[in-house]
Amino acid sequence: MATTLMRNTAPKEHSGRYYGFTTAVAVCAIVGVGITAARAEAPDGGWLGVPFAFWLTAGLALVAELRPTRWGGLWMSPIASIYLVYVLATMITWGFIPAVIVQTAAVVLLCVQIKASAWRTVYNVSQQALALCAAWYVWTLLAGGETWNGTWAQLLAVFAAGAVWPLVSSALVGARSALRTGGSWTDLTWQWIKSEWALRATQVAIAPILATAAMASWWLVAASAISIFAVYRILQTAADREREADSDPLTGLLNRKGFQEFADAKITDAAETGTAVAVLILDLDRFADVNSALGHEVGDQLLVELAKRFRTDIPPGKAIAHLGGDEFAFVWGELDGMTDPMECAREIRARLDAPIVLGDASVEVDGSVGIAVFPDDGPDFQTLFRHADIAMYESKQRASSFARYAPEFDHHSPERLLLLGDVRRALDHPDAPGVNLFYQPQVRLGDGEVIGAEALLRYHHPERGVVNPAEIIETAEHSSVMRMLTERVVDIALRQLRSWNEAGYDLRMAVNVSVRDLQSPEFTDFLTERIDAYGVNAAKLQLEITESALMADPRRVVVNVQRLSDLGVGISLDDFGTGFSSMQHLRRLPVTEIKIDKSFVTSLSDDPDNAAIVSTTIDLGRALDVEVVAEGVEDEKVRKQLEGWGCHAGQGWHFAKPMSADAFERWMADHRKAR
Repeated sequence: MATTLMRNTAPKEHSGRYYGFTTAVAVCAIVGVGITAARAEAPDGGWLGVPFAFWLTAGLALVAELRPTRWGGLWMSPIASIYLVYVLATMITWGFIPAVIVQTAAVVLLCVQIKASAWRTVYNVSQQALALCAAWYVWTLLAGGETWNGTWAQLLAVFAAGAVWPLVSSALVGARSALRTGGSWTDLTWQWIKSEWALRATQVAIAPILATAAMASWWLVAASAISIFAVYRILQTAADREREADSDPLTGLLNRKGFQEFADAKITDAAETGTAVAVLILDLDRFADVNSALGHEVGDQLLVELAKRFRTDIPPGKAIAHLGGDEFAFVWGELDGMTDPMECAREIRARLDAPIVLGDASVEVDGSVGIAVFPDDGPDFQTLFRHADIAMYESKQRASSFARYAPEFDHHSPERLLLLGDVRRALDHPDAPGVNLFYQPQVRLGDGEVIGAEALLRYHHPERGVVNPAEIIETAEHSSVMRMLTERVVDIALRQLRSWNEAGYDLRMAVNVSVRDLQSPEFTDFLTERIDAYGVNAAKLQLEITESALMADPRRVVVNVQRLSDLGVGISLDDFGTGFSSMQHLRRLPVTEIKIDKSFVTSLSDDPDNAAIVSTTIDLGRALDVEVVAEGVEDEKVRKQLEGWGCHAGQGWHFAKPMSADAFERWMADHRKAR
């Protein structure tokens, strides 16, 4: 359904045709009304002799539109108009000219109520004037032009005229909608008729009753208004029930259903006008603690007070919803004054700054906000809502106040889900192709001896080819596939380590492990079983863990890392220097090695700050009696600098790029000859 705001605008693609059609309808209406008025007779007794019943009928037609109601059953129309009853009764009782005057006044009043634009008001007046002209000609043809006296022939004529009026009006509105949407005129007209036929049929059926009352006495007109307004009250009750169904009973805000309907309308307007709409989701922090400590009644009071805060000074066009539990949602568009989505998030967070006093308790409230903006972050409500939810969880993980959606946050996009399924199928069978390892040598800087290799994941998709390893990890680490992937990598790495040992190469193997691996106590059992199965020395296996993995769940991770260390494997703290608590981790963990991140190493020759960081880290490693490996050694100048500072080992393209196992062995043979 087109929204009220959208109806006030012309389509961007062909606004000329749209306004041309509107002008044509207006011109036809002027001509049609003029011709019809010239042929129609003045009311009996002249204009000054019109009875009070006419004025009462006209007044009731206007009063009926003072409070237009929106009923969901009329999904094609913005309101349920009542004036048709009075217009038809006026036409068959006092003639065409009084009827068109009453109808025009009612339509103008209605357009003011729904804030229609000037040209839209002209169009509505025009198309309904043409509908009334058609109804008048049907009435005069079938009733012979006589004033209403209640005969069967006139009754059938009224019903026929009453059927023609909505048919013509729907056809004209359907034509305008077809110009806007590019849809079928017949389909849109039929949809409009289906939407309104029950209401219009009821109004047409009441019109003869009102006309009979008007011919008898004005007070019967007043009495008959009771039945007409009973219809209006039924529609109003239906609208109220729909509003209740769209509202949250606790806070009075919109619920998810109502929020979606409102947001859909805003998105429709924004698509038509080329503007933006922001969808924001707020999730309260530690709300479950409030329920547990103070009771659910206090928790409900907290939500009600928050709803009051959010409703304070709410600008027009901005909707707020309580989605249930501790989640709220907001939608606001540029057409309503929204300029910066991030400013919207700051405004929401500002409402949480002051504590909420509930009886004797003062509750501090905090939360995280996720933001998604139409059209950049999604083309429809479902996509925007999902992306705002993803951004909200990203905000929580970052411990920040708010975050706007970015594709890298989405670990469950359709593309990634398909990729995840493909990776899982490749891992289901031990010998299935696709998942392989490349190896990059680690070289002792003092004498150039190769001391080991880092195992690096490679995945060859049957259609996409080689997939970026970072994408694989980001996709898998939030699912059970991560464990399957780690087990496959460890299996391949240990098998290759045994092969190298049997070939006379005394090397170690460095393998990266994920957050999920470090949080699982079963991982140590798996590693123990695989080391025994391949008969390799546990000390030759180096597990590389990142600081971000440690921060995910420090207590559980530290316990499991200690178990891995007790097994005899080496523990390397990877990407050292990029986290925020390295000193603490070095003190608490059984680390045997730290790896300086390549972002510091690559440019240390040109960046004094990076050089200072690298040299200080090497000194720190020496003081703590842990080895230091530098990643990203790209040239001889950097290698010499690292050696001079006492760095134990390095890896990077200066020595060799990552390569397959066979290529690694050939490189090893050439490297030994060169030494």
